[in-house]
Amino acid sequence: MFGNLDNTIYLLRRLLFRSQSESEEKDSSALEGLEEITPEPVSEAAQTVATSLNDVWKDFLAHTPFVIASFMVLIATWLIVILLRRFGWHLFQRTTSRKSLQDLFVRLLTIVIWLLGLLFAAMVLFPGLTPAKALGAVGLLSVAIGFAFRDMFENFFAGILILWRFPFEEGDVIACESIVGRVESVQVRNTTIRRMTGELVIVPNLFLFKNPCEVLTNRVKRRVSITTGVAYGEDIEEAVKVIAKAMKECRTVRDDEQVQVFPEGFGESSIDIEVTWWTGSTPGQVRESIGEVVTVIKKALDAAEIEIPFPYRTLTFKEPLNVVKGDEQSPGSGKEGTAG
Repeated sequence: MFGNLDNTIYLLRRLLFRSQSESEEKDSSALEGLEEITPEPVSEAAQTVATSLNDVWKDFLAHTPFVIASFMVLIATWLIVILLRRFGWHLFQRTTSRKSLQDLFVRLLTIVIWLLGLLFAAMVLFPGLTPAKALGAVGLLSVAIGFAFRDMFENFFAGILILWRFPFEEGDVIACESIVGRVESVQVRNTTIRRMTGELVIVPNLFLFKNPCEVLTNRVKRRVSITTGVAYGEDIEEAVKVIAKAMKECRTVRDDEQVQVFPEGFGESSIDIEVTWWTGSTPGQVRESIGEVVTVIKKALDAAEIEIPFPYRTLTFKEPLNVVKGDEQSPGSGKEGTAG
């Protein structure tokens, strides 16, 4: 019995010793792993960084000819664009005589040259870049830019359509919504308009493209109408003859178009007569002509003793009114005076 107990104790001691030895081996292996991942000294790290920078510098020096060549391509593109903007209108004089259309061709050709120059510079800078890859990248980039700058591109294409369809030119007087003025320049994105009062208005092309726009100087002449009136007691036919004769004396009335003088209707205090004639198309010429016509008609009707009436008002009362002169006294006031 005691012999078996001794054997059991011996086995337990052997197992305990084996477990302790295994744990010591694990601890030693863990310490060896920590020693392996211990950071290298500062000098070795600095040497690694210096080696990396040296490799980058060598790569940059090796790539420097490509960088210089790409810059030379961009400079050449810039010079070509400058020459095109300065002398490009000579190329399109035989194609069209309109200045706005010549400017449109020059601007579109400028955009194409810049795109080709940038594409070629990118291919020179990155030798592995092929035209197919470059065009694919440009396509993706254009989609992103199109969503980000949608309003800008809308104004750009509206400006191209305005220049192509030529509804107006530089120097024309236009009216769009509340803006009336002379067009100073039509650019790809904006149009500058000088108001008649002197202010400069920069209008997006999309605004002019979407809204109705009146070109007041599309022709050299413009029809103007005013309304005058004579009293109901005057001879209408005689008044029409007097006004038509007076219109022939006006300097600003064009003689290549017919002057029309017609009774228009019954006004509150007069018979209305409409006078229509043709004059210059600019706002200044229109105002000058209206002023001259009004002055001539007034003088002619006064000379013919034809009345241009003031507004008349007729008052009607339900009950008759007693009219008393200012020097007479009412009966009541007389009695009060006698009693006093």
